Amino acid sequence: MRSGYGTAETVLSTEEIREIIGAVLPEERIRQKRILVLTPDSTRTCPLPAMVRAVRDLAGASAARLDFMVALGTHTPMPADKILELYGLDEQQKNRFATSSFLNHRWDREDTMTRIGWIEADEIERLSGGRLRERVPVDINRAIFEYDLIVICGPVFPHEVVGYSGGAKYLFPGISGGEFLHAFHWLGAVVTCAGTIGIKHTPVREVINKAMELIDTEVVCLSMVVKSQTDLYGLFAGGYQEAWSAAADLSEQVHVIEKERAYPTVFGICPPMYDEIWTGGKVMYKLEQVVADGGRLIIYAPHITEVSRTWGKDIERIGYHIVDYFLEQPGKFTDIPRGVLAHSTHVRGTGAMQDGIERPRIEVVIASQIPPETCAKINLGYMDPKLIDPEEFRNRESEGILFVEKAGEILHRVKHSL
Repeated sequence: MRSGYGTAETVLSTEEIREIIGAVLPEERIRQKRILVLTPDSTRTCPLPAMVRAVRDLAGASAARLDFMVALGTHTPMPADKILELYGLDEQQKNRFATSSFLNHRWDREDTMTRIGWIEADEIERLSGGRLRERVPVDINRAIFEYDLIVICGPVFPHEVVGYSGGAKYLFPGISGGEFLHAFHWLGAVVTCAGTIGIKHTPVREVINKAMELIDTEVVCLSMVVKSQTDLYGLFAGGYQEAWSAAADLSEQVHVIEKERAYPTVFGICPPMYDEIWTGGKVMYKLEQVVADGGRLIIYAPHITEVSRTWGKDIERIGYHIVDYFLEQPGKFTDIPRGVLAHSTHVRGTGAMQDGIERPRIEVVIASQIPPETCAKINLGYMDPKLIDPEEFRNRESEGILFVEKAGEILHRVKHSL
């Protein structure tokens, strides 16, 4: 069963949102069920407090249990007070959730995961279009087996690894980990960000959907399409593939801007919700395709002070490189998680190796509090944010300069480039 609708012009009302959710979570479906709601963390724009309250109002009285988990993937775990802030719950509102637990996906703890099966090498080869051939174990947060129903509640945007985010991604990698996570991130790197982002059917999405076949617990998906922290342009509810698919179709209308040409200079403002390069790299992912060959992308992020709280040492060791840099020396970085290698290639972008020399297609410059010597070490350009007035880059498209405010969610590409 699927419910929901949306357009690129109209904001859904509170009544419409509750009607859509209620259609797939009727009382007879949720009565005395133990329900786990999976949500994004603070690096995604969406009206999450309103959605959390709507689910609570519709399901809280009938469900035997209603808990919420932040599907972090490998992002930094959130303190308890920050989770409540994420869900918009003050002390008074928290009382309405007195019987609910608010959980992190603790991917960083060994006792979090349990192995639910394998995807065989032949299947990986088929799904990846021959790019990978390996037998991959599939691990998931063991907590899901304490529940009768999983509700995915998250937005859909163009995404660098899977094409469009949302849907089954809230389980893989949202609440998964281990070799499977790193395998499919590396697959995304081999395909390249430019060959993946904003494309609905991708090898990585197929691998994730295959892993979902190992999940026996019932799954319902609430897929949002948003333009701001409060405005919901579409909401599609139902099976994790059907609801996600409808939302991805609308996301293509809402979150993709096609320009007539590429620009020698692109200036993207990194919003505060991306507080390290690990997430701030999304500015590159969404803007890479509108930078002209040999051009320059400036990521303006004066609030960023570190590369990655989790993977910073690994990234500082290997630096940022095009994917062929790693493919040509497969034995050099075997001790580095492949998800980290994938991040490296996505931030550096496409390019080629010529006679052993790396030649990226564009220059990537970061204007942050990360010092110039560190930027040089990790193979990124440096600009001092204190010497930059962003307004000097605005309204200069006729001069070959594209200015993008709050970069990182809206995909920019050259018209007819796909």
